Amino acid sequence: MIADILDGGASVLPVPSDNPDQTLALTTALRAGEEIPDDVGAVLSTSGTTGTPKGAQLTPTALTASAEATHERLGGPGRWLLALPAYHVAGFQVLVRSVVAGTTPVAVAASFDPADLESAVKGMVGGGRRYASLVAAQLDKALKDPRAAAALAQLDAVLIGGGPMPTGVAEKASAAGISVIRTYGMSETAGGCVYDGAPLRGVGVAVDDDGRISLGGPTVAAGYRNPVTPDPFRDPGWFRTDDIGVVNDAGVLQVLGRVDDAISTGGLTVMPTVVEAALAAHPAVADCAVFGVADERLGQRVVAAVVVTPGASVTLAQLRSHVTETLPSTAAPREVHILGELPRRGIGKVDRRALIRRFGP
Repeated sequence: MIADILDGGASVLPVPSDNPDQTLALTTALRAGEEIPDDVGAVLSTSGTTGTPKGAQLTPTALTASAEATHERLGGPGRWLLALPAYHVAGFQVLVRSVVAGTTPVAVAASFDPADLESAVKGMVGGGRRYASLVAAQLDKALKDPRAAAALAQLDAVLIGGGPMPTGVAEKASAAGISVIRTYGMSETAGGCVYDGAPLRGVGVAVDDDGRISLGGPTVAAGYRNPVTPDPFRDPGWFRTDDIGVVNDAGVLQVLGRVDDAISTGGLTVMPTVVEAALAAHPAVADCAVFGVADERLGQRVVAAVVVTPGASVTLAQLRSHVTETLPSTAAPREVHILGELPRRGIGKVDRRALIRRFGP
């Protein structure tokens, strides 16, 4: 099927086989069964947090360009571990890269057991180089089992997408000898198109005066199946994201967060990911999420949900003091809620909306 798509002989709308409600929502919103432009090979749903799902219309050219640029950056084609659902762009692109490379992916459930991961990696014989595409939550899970961590360390590269990777997870992966590459992209760009802050071949990165990131190049989708206003594809060959970032003098992109995640507090803007990075550097913090809730005096106040390292304890005062060592006091959380785990959605992204609903006024 993937080969037919890349040859221009088929068009698909991937849906989750185990979630009838989500499948119905996608097929209804994205008009499954209705006519589609001849040059569209796949319609991949976005992972938006609210509203009707949007469908990125990806051409065979965009899908292939993404796969080829990925292999070029990684040092050549190889065999892939499929550990993400194929209805998500990261999983779908594993299939595309495999067809382009002439290899067969080795599949493991997204909720894999460590033993399953070890077995899957052992099965990745032939095809030369070996790669995996995971989200940070999966990597964190694997790092807690020596067998799974050792298996991932055998791979030539492990791509991590789907959102920011906690500093602690990155440090543990490095200590375990795992070659991790942080990727940035979305359905609208045929998946990750910026690796460790550097765009893949042919990919353009632009940041406007407000910090809004736009991505351009051959991997960009041909618009949405269900267009929206304003149109983020209005500039031909470019997609205007909902993300905020900066590009340093070396041309490296740093993604600071989403526009709608920004916290306006006391007349200043605080990006949650920046505060999360500061919190994650505290030894008592195993995982964290920062968000804003309504506040009569400040407009919004900064709140943190924290998963504490086993055997450790920490107070609000200690965390505020820690954050203000590197950030202005405005960015320091005014509330901290200790949780057993953070709520997640989709393929493992932290669900800030759920936290706001739970801890907001």
